[in-house]
Amino acid sequence: MAKYIFGYHGRPVTPETAQQDQAVMAAWGEWFGNMGAALVDIGNPAGPSQIVGQNGGVSKPQGVGLTGYSIVQADTIESAMKLAQGCPIFAAGGSIEVAELMPM
Repeated sequence: MAKYIFGYHGRPVTPETAQQDQAVMAAWGEWFGNMGAALVDIGNPAGPSQIVGQNGGVSKPQGVGLTGYSIVQADTIESAMKLAQGCPIFAAGGSIEVAELMPM
C-alpha cells in the first residue's frame, strides 16, 4: 500500500462560540475516525506560508496556500481521494490536494 499526503488548502470559518468550536472539532474527529487504519499521521495545521524561488525571491502563494496536512495509506490515488470525501474543510470552501509520497 502506498502513502498519500493530503494537503489542505483553506481555513475553516473561525467559530464564534465555544459550542461552535466543539462542533467543528467533533466533525474533524469523526472524519479522521472514519478512516480507521488508513490514517497514518493525523498531521498538523500550518501557519501562513511563503514561497521561495530558485533565485531566492520570496512571494506569497497564489490563492489559498497550504494550511495543513495528513498522511493516509491506500492502494491507489483514487482510493486516497475517496478517503478525502466528507472532510470538514469542504464546508468552509476549502480543498484537499492529494499526492502519492514516493519511497526513496
